[in-house]
Amino acid sequence: MADSDTEDLESVGNAALESGQWLAARDAFAAALRDGESAAAAFGLAAALWWLGESQASVDSSTRAYALFRRAGDVEGAVRSATWLCITYKSNFGNFAAANGWIARADRLLGTVAIGPLHAWTWIARAYRMPDLDAAAELTERALAVAGGCDDVDLELVALSQLGRIKVGMGDTAAGFAMIDEAMAAALGGERSSLDTVVYTCCDMLNACEVATDVERAAQWCQVADGFIEQYGCPFLYAECRTLYGGVLAASGRWADADRELAAALHITAGTCPALHGMALTRLAGLRIRQGRLEEAHQLLLGLDERVDSESDTALARAALMLARGDAAGASRVLAARADDLSRSQATNVIAFELLIDAHLAAAELDDAAATADRLTTLATTIGGDRARASAAAARGRVESARGHVETAAASLESALQTLSTLDLPYESARCSFELGRVVATQRPLDAVEHAQRALASFERLGATIDADRVAAFLRSLGVTTRVGPKRVGTLTLREQEVLRLLGLGLSNPELAERLHVSRKTASHHVSSILTKLGLRNRAEAAAYAVRNADA
Repeated sequence: MADSDTEDLESVGNAALESGQWLAARDAFAAALRDGESAAAAFGLAAALWWLGESQASVDSSTRAYALFRRAGDVEGAVRSATWLCITYKSNFGNFAAANGWIARADRLLGTVAIGPLHAWTWIARAYRMPDLDAAAELTERALAVAGGCDDVDLELVALSQLGRIKVGMGDTAAGFAMIDEAMAAALGGERSSLDTVVYTCCDMLNACEVATDVERAAQWCQVADGFIEQYGCPFLYAECRTLYGGVLAASGRWADADRELAAALHITAGTCPALHGMALTRLAGLRIRQGRLEEAHQLLLGLDERVDSESDTALARAALMLARGDAAGASRVLAARADDLSRSQATNVIAFELLIDAHLAAAELDDAAATADRLTTLATTIGGDRARASAAAARGRVESARGHVETAAASLESALQTLSTLDLPYESARCSFELGRVVATQRPLDAVEHAQRALASFERLGATIDADRVAAFLRSLGVTTRVGPKRVGTLTLREQEVLRLLGLGLSNPELAERLHVSRKTASHHVSSILTKLGLRNRAEAAAYAVRNADA
């Protein structure tokens, strides 16, 4: 192929990259490389592959580009490739040894070059996910200063968002989020020359929100990013960020979207990074628990590598699964055994306290539940944020309800529900509404029905089968007829799909009832309904059907 043809294909590929046409960019750069070596085409192909989610192939192409840049004596190209490899090895593969090697190589290549934007990008890469936050802040501030002096808006926005994330990690949340919000607004508003800048700022935003337990901020920015996603694809392409994004989507009630993003994170990290893979497995297991798909959650947690088994998120998921299965004592043991790990993170502490309170209440340990609720209230006051305050108020309401203090319980739950109604947290809102309905059932039965019906509608819409069943049972106890899920012949409800999966595992009706926390009569009804809808004669045929269609 003539050099002019290669250059033409590279121009086509670069234009496609700038407009977010990733498949066209990939094809153009691949064609340019087919009959010859081109560092620029290899680097362009790496960018296109990365946006398409082919992380390992992208790394391979960038490594190829680095070698070609070095062979041609192109220091700038080599440094750009090495810097990109550093960040990708950290964020997609959790490989800090390789990341440190690449950034060290970039630093050495820049040894005789005058200080400028290239140096600033290497400082950004070195500071990215650096555990020493003071050193990371110093490097990022130097990069931000260089950006101001050379009018590089991409460098400025990336440095601004990274410095904001670091400040949040250091406890200066107000200043940190001010920087992140500014960077996000500018990047999503089009004030950047590279689409990659949106990726950097979005991932810094999600990480900061995770550290500060600021789910509402994350959900709000993710909504703003929806337009960008429709046009260019998901900006949460780093494995860690994609997992965090899945968590935000799950919290916001977008469970199908959360499923997709967490599955993508699992694909990216499979066989490459046990820690990040375990993080994605744990988040997906948490979603399955909320959906009432407990056996699937159990299988996901079984798939965790032993090296990540002691991580705090994993401990929380295991405790939540035990609690969902009725093992309150087991949940308490898991949380107590991981107390030191959990205390390192404010985000996990809020969830841990919620779970521990529920475990104490299930075991009728009211004094322990009250003490834990007090600790949660103190934590919520310390870290601030509507989510934490609502969690503390709801916990106080549950404890007071267990003590029989109806008025104080209702007041706390009403306060929590009022706060939650302003946040994008439909599952928590539905749960609080149901708890409030139970508390006021004897004194204000009409209000109880209204709260419970709202909760049931939310749980059905989300697909939270166990919670929907509990609310439906409560409404029936008040004399209100309910219908959970669609009842079309030939179509299984979400609950029936879960029962079918368990039938495939050979569970008996008593075992089904225990696993699903329903009566044996209800379990038998589910089985009969499945047989009728699927045209099957007995449980054996249902089990065989479940096995045949397990991956459908």
